[in-house]
Amino acid sequence: MVEAERPQIYLITPPVFELGSFTEQLKSVLDTHEIACLRLSLAERDEDSLSRAGDALREVAHARDVPIVVENHVLLAGRLGLDGVHLTDTRKSIRKMRDEMGADAIIGAFCGVTRHDGMNAAEAGADYISFGPVGDSTLGDGSSVDFELFEWWSAMIEVPVVAEGALTVELVEKYGPVTDFFGIGSEIWATENASDALKALLQPLG
Repeated sequence: MVEAERPQIYLITPPVFELGSFTEQLKSVLDTHEIACLRLSLAERDEDSLSRAGDALREVAHARDVPIVVENHVLLAGRLGLDGVHLTDTRKSIRKMRDEMGADAIIGAFCGVTRHDGMNAAEAGADYISFGPVGDSTLGDGSSVDFELFEWWSAMIEVPVVAEGALTVELVEKYGPVTDFFGIGSEIWATENASDALKALLQPLG
């Protein structure tokens, strides 16, 4: 795959992690691979825990010129000096959020497997749209994204698209020509060496 077509890597944190050890793990990945963006995707809903994680990961990411967004917590993004927000509920007003956060903030929207939701979010001003899961998953209702959605999106829509969820080497090879980013998280964090696991997963991209 030629460099101009090579999808970028959008890194997603685990939903649960021990801050000290994960910070070191993250540094290793960021120092070894070119990462376009980091998403703080904690299942934790305690404000203090989220703030400590956001502060620590912001320092790691920004030291390497990697932007960091937080999942859903708009006010937290502003208070912690993060670069934006990733929405998992596209019913929220993206236009209103853009007015509040400013033109430079990153606003992304997860739209599941639904083209209609993706188009609405893109028209409302989202900076990127993510669809998933791409691979087979027992989460949710078990649905996965149709390859044809990415083919259509890459041909028709200018807003960047992220492929995420249950990625495999085979899926990276298949979706590489039709996605702008691969959202990668659980595929690597549970392994012994996340950096090596990411390298292996991305092997088809060259």
